[in-house]
Amino acid sequence: MDDWIDYYDSTHTIYVSKLHRDLHFRLIAKDIIDYIPSPDAVVLDYACGEALSAAKVADACGALILAEPAPGVRGRLIARFAPNTKIRVRSLEDLRQMREKSVDLAVMNSVVQYMTPAELDTAFAVVRRLLKPGGWLILGDILRPEVGMPRDVFALLRFAATHGFLRDALIGLISTALSDYRQLRSRVGLRRYSEAEMIAKLAAGGFTASRAPSNIGHNPWRMTFVARPTDQAAG
Repeated sequence: MDDWIDYYDSTHTIYVSKLHRDLHFRLIAKDIIDYIPSPDAVVLDYACGEALSAAKVADACGALILAEPAPGVRGRLIARFAPNTKIRVRSLEDLRQMREKSVDLAVMNSVVQYMTPAELDTAFAVVRRLLKPGGWLILGDILRPEVGMPRDVFALLRFAATHGFLRDALIGLISTALSDYRQLRSRVGLRRYSEAEMIAKLAAGGFTASRAPSNIGHNPWRMTFVARPTDQAAG
């Protein structure tokens, strides 16, 4: 995951325009809000990235913890949300020091593809310790083995056409093909899981899970899973 952390901590070109970036985070915030169980819930966004629309999520819950491994991104989060008393910014290491059973909802969106299986196991253990009885883990934007980059491209173009930045998307795709992102993706790769593999992976981590009807974000060919600790599910 370290290579990807360094990439996202740099000045990258993963978004084709400011409009694309803003709409991306706005849609993710909306989808996360749909999972918040109550207005006083404590929500953890694990490896949250820039989280530009986090204030909207915070408005819908009692407290929002933004946990981010990239130090540069984390610094920007602290500066951006300093006035918002509902939002706390933490490193992933900080989560290990948090009080157990203190989180109602944990979200890991578009994170798994960058993690080794061992890193994902560690993340599951951290989240499981933090979840309150009755708490939920939402695992979003999981890449499937049988779905390749052409579907990602089509999903982006459809999203762009719907929201008025198709020209920027076409230009951006050409830039991405020549970018550090494409080189890094080719060199390091992205982790993919079938539905059965992810449910088994979550089960090994102590969760009972099922696939959600729709994915978080704009890409319908990726998967989202809803999970809760196995002992709680049994109870």
